[in-house]
Amino acid sequence: MMIKKKLCQRCLEIKPIWKNSSGKRYCNHCWKLESTVKGGKPTKVKQQKPLAPRSSKRIIQDKEYSSKRKVFLEKHPMCIAHLPGVCTNHSTDVHHIAGRIESLYLDEESWLAVCRACHSWIHTHPLESRELKLFK
Repeated sequence: MMIKKKLCQRCLEIKPIWKNSSGKRYCNHCWKLESTVKGGKPTKVKQQKPLAPRSSKRIIQDKEYSSKRKVFLEKHPMCIAHLPGVCTNHSTDVHHIAGRIESLYLDEESWLAVCRACHSWIHTHPLESRELKLFK
């Protein structure tokens, strides 16, 4: 399909038309320039409010998770994965076997106390981890 080119009424060049506004045709570049000008004065572009990195619900969950995690690691001081040639024995991380979505985030039934080295290995070797039942 071939795009018809017409005369842009701002730059006076024959280009594909991006916008018809008030009976005038504008190419993409000219429309961007034209749409930022109102009555000869540039309009202020509204800055969008950035998205919050965490929702209010997740912030509450994080507080609960932090306290539960501390107790869990005190109860399980040794690495459960104990991968040969990788493990450092002392657990420092909580691995979520079933993921961290919704209620699984706080479900201690799907947690494993692991050392940092084993945790990194589990995430970099997902197929082998599933075979060892370290992932669902």
